[in-house]
Parts: sequence; structure tokens; C-alpha cells
Amino acid sequence: MSKSCCTPQRSAIDGHSEDPGEQAGAGASGDAAARATFAPSAAPPRLPSEPLIDLAAARFIMGSDAPDGFAADGEGPPRRVQLGAFRIAAAPVSNRAFAEFVRSTRYVTDAERLGSSFVFHLQLAEAARNASPAPPGLPWWRVVEGACWQRPEGPGSQIHGRPDHPVVHVSWNDATAYCDWAGGRLPSEAEWEYAARGGLEGRRYAWGDEAPLAGPPRCNIWRGRFPDEPAPGWQPGPVPAGAFAANGFGLHDVCGNVWEWCADVFSPGYHRETSNVDPLDRGTGPHRTMRGGSFLCHESYCNRYRVAARSSNTLQSAASNIGFRLAANAA
Repeated sequence: MSKSCCTPQRSAIDGHSEDPGEQAGAGASGDAAARATFAPSAAPPRLPSEPLIDLAAARFIMGSDAPDGFAADGEGPPRRVQLGAFRIAAAPVSNRAFAEFVRSTRYVTDAERLGSSFVFHLQLAEAARNASPAPPGLPWWRVVEGACWQRPEGPGSQIHGRPDHPVVHVSWNDATAYCDWAGGRLPSEAEWEYAARGGLEGRRYAWGDEAPLAGPPRCNIWRGRFPDEPAPGWQPGPVPAGAFAANGFGLHDVCGNVWEWCADVFSPGYHRETSNVDPLDRGTGPHRTMRGGSFLCHESYCNRYRVAARSSNTLQSAASNIGFRLAANAA
């Protein structure tokens, strides 16, 4: 399956070109200038109240050559990587934290600026589902006018009552802007995978090798038959942090729930092209890496909730299953 089964791309609906070097607040002209509604503060970092976990320098085996991976994703070959010490949030950035950022900066997200975002069809009422077009080749997604982080299912929806849910409909640009404001950064892909493994080297998931839905569910992934028949009692959508047990390092939701942006430019050759010491792909491609899978992942079509799995999307793309997690340099 192509990556678009997991998250549709902005260019699929409007052909909007994206400068691979664009970043929020970078002082670029044109669309970047229209989006850059704040400047990172020169004040001391104001990392949010969500806890950051200190992880010491370490070596670990990154990547996988398991046969259930996707060759085009470049999940391997596995290799031993050395990382310096860093800090990473226990959970994805929440609606509450992102709202504080917006109140402080008056930041306008890409989805708000461009006027629409992607919503999974069963997250919508039937009338909204029928009124919203599907992007080409992706019948389970809808292009919803007005959908954004504050209105996750479009006009009439809201995040009141969901303060601890992960913020969604945030692009890579938006995630980077938040991290700049907070005095942190997005994790590198290597940092993300090390933290997600929680000390379990070579395992498929954050808890080991046991199937996530064998017994009590261990994460928020699709239950039922994708894409039209969710299991009775399960509703497609994000759940709040802490709904499932943390991994060995104290991180929640590294498998399923929402995709999480990483700092790296995406390349299928990542494991062959980057250093074994603090790897970070600084290439010039149009895609950025995402990790972790989402509530839409299912073993029958997209098993990218494995900790070695990789995906990507374009800088301005946003959807109802894309969020991010804050990282920072070691204190």
C-alpha cells in the first residue's frame, strides 16, 4: 500500500507547490510569509507543563529488515546508532498546549490558512460526509472545508471536552512553529525510535512482540474491517494521552493514535545515507518523516504502528490523524 492510505497529501487536492526548505517563522516570502504570524521569542525556553523525559546518551539497534515492512519505506537495514542525551515528551502535544501557543502568538495553521483539511469519512456525520469530496483514489478520506485543529471534524465541531487529546490537523510547518515557540524542537527520527522502543531492542512494538489487539488492546489502532466496518463499541478517532500503558521509558501513544512528525527529510535510503552517530537527514526532498502510525492503521493494509515503521508527508499536509511530540536538547 502507498503512504497515502495512511495520510493524504495536500498536493493531492489543490496542487499547491511547497518549498522543501520552508519553515514557519523562517522569513521566507510568499506563502511562507503569510503563514509566519509570529517570531520565535528570544526569551528563555518556556517548555510546556507536559512532562519531558530525560534520556541519557545511548547506543541501540535502529531499523528492521522484517518481511512485513514496506520496501519503499526504507525501514532498514538495521544498524547500531549512537545518540547523545536528549529530552522528549511523554505524550503528543495536546489540544490544551496548542491552544496556549495560539493564544500567545495568534498563529494561523496551514489548514486554517488554506481553508480545509482531510478528515476520515467515519468521523463525519452522514450529511457532512456526503457533502465533502474524497481526494482521488482515497475514498475513505474527505476534504472538509473549515476543518482544522479547533474544529477537527469541520464546522460545528470543537475541541471543548477534549483538552488532553492530541492536537491534530497540524502540518510539519505548524509543528515546527510550536516547537520554536516552546523552546524545543521536533525529535529526529532516530531519537523518536529510540524513545519509542523504551529499552526493548529489536522488538516490533513498544511493549514487545505480542499483537496489539491480542487480549486487552495495547494501543489505539483500527478495530474491525477497514475502512467501513469498525468493531462494535470502537469509534475511529484519537484518544487522550494515558488511555494505554506507557512504554519502558514512560512514553504514551508511540504506537497508533496519531502520526507524529519528525525533523528529518524523508528518504527511502535513510539507513544507508545518514551517519550512525546522531543521524538526521538534512536533505532537500519535499517530504518530512512521520512515525508511529495512527488510529487508522490495521494489519490488513497498513501495519506502520510498528516502532521501526516509517511514513512521510509534505510540509503543509494536515489530517485528522496527524499530530506531533515535543523534544528538546538535554538540560
